[in-house]
Amino acid sequence: MQKFSTQDKDTRNVKNWNKLIMIGLIVIVALILIFNSFTVVNEGFIGVKYQFGKIVRSDMTAGLNFHIPFIEEIQQVDTREQVYSITADAYTSDTQTVDTLQLKLNYCYDGTRLPEIIRSIGIANVETKLLVPNVAKISKDEIGKVKAEDLVQNRSTVQNAIYDSLKETLAPQGIIVTAFAIENLSFDDAFEQSIQAKVIAAQDALKMQNKTAEREEEAKQQVIAAQAEADSQKIKADAEAYAIEVVQKQLAESPSYIDYLKITQWNGELPQAIGTEVNPFFPLDGNTSSQNPAQ
Repeated sequence: MQKFSTQDKDTRNVKNWNKLIMIGLIVIVALILIFNSFTVVNEGFIGVKYQFGKIVRSDMTAGLNFHIPFIEEIQQVDTREQVYSITADAYTSDTQTVDTLQLKLNYCYDGTRLPEIIRSIGIANVETKLLVPNVAKISKDEIGKVKAEDLVQNRSTVQNAIYDSLKETLAPQGIIVTAFAIENLSFDDAFEQSIQAKVIAAQDALKMQNKTAEREEEAKQQVIAAQAEADSQKIKADAEAYAIEVVQKQLAESPSYIDYLKITQWNGELPQAIGTEVNPFFPLDGNTSSQNPAQ
């Protein structure tokens, strides 16, 4: 029988340990590669894949996304609506100073232009290189076209003009403007007091106009009522004149018509009179002396 020395056993043990260590290292390396092959893109973000620093994809959606370890890298870009606020000053067309002008811009990135934004500007530099100069400049330009009083009374009109101009300017650069607001503006105290006094005067004038219009309407109604009353009286007079004309015509054509009227208008009561003649009627001329000699 062949006998193995202690030295041979030790050699075999060393080899076995080396194999185990090698296997362990391979497993560890494999796990590292596996864990570094996937990146989670969160909701509201978009994944941009770089290969040796070059953008190869910019449309990786939320979820688990694969990339080649140590060769490719995935970075997340927030595509949700962003808010940019700025406080500035401006001048109106009538050289009034807007001391405090608070502006707020809501925007998001155009996904189709995201690589261009990253290459030319950089996501971290969007505000400083795009928003700061454009928002301030366009707002001042639009405010400079109107008088201070118009700016106070028609703020929404100026606000919409700034919004449209910002959309047109920033869209080609990959920025989608979703909203814009002039949150606050203030002038010096003397001007604000003059504006307030003018507004009060305008309100008082409007009240007086309303009262004048009300009085004019009342006068019109009185004229209409008087005209209606006059028309009514005329109709009544015409009706009476027509009735008289009909009676006169009837009398002319038939003298006995007066006897008919006596009968139709008699109330059935005999007159109380003293006399020698029996006559149930008095003459129409009211002369009763010839019929009542006793009186």
